Amino acid sequence: MPIENPADQFRIERHGEIAVVFPSPKVEQLHEGLMDQAAKMVIAALQQAPTAGLIIDLSQLSYFGSVFVNFLLRCYMYAKKQGIEFVLAGASPPSRELFKVLGFESLWALYGSRQEAMAALSGSD
Repeated sequence: MPIENPADQFRIERHGEIAVVFPSPKVEQLHEGLMDQAAKMVIAALQQAPTAGLIIDLSQLSYFGSVFVNFLLRCYMYAKKQGIEFVLAGASPPSRELFKVLGFESLWALYGSRQEAMAALSGSD
């Protein structure tokens, strides 16, 4: 069944100055055009209510490919331009390996859980 609305595949929660983005396990089914729409939607939501920190919670994803990595890069570039701290949480072992191979381990802080990421960002004022 095709995914109608890519925005349905992402949930954004606010925790004070921190925004947490939860991609659903179905994001890997999004083709590039839909993922592009999803990235615009997430960035638009961040623009409406600016944050100091952005966590992408990957705990629902066992694996993902280049289309989702492109989404992460777009969110990271937006965050960097705005001076927003960007971190990832809950990455699976295959995802961590992918980040290592791509050289993103040095670019993005990876936390084992959303709680660890929240604690790290809360303490970085």
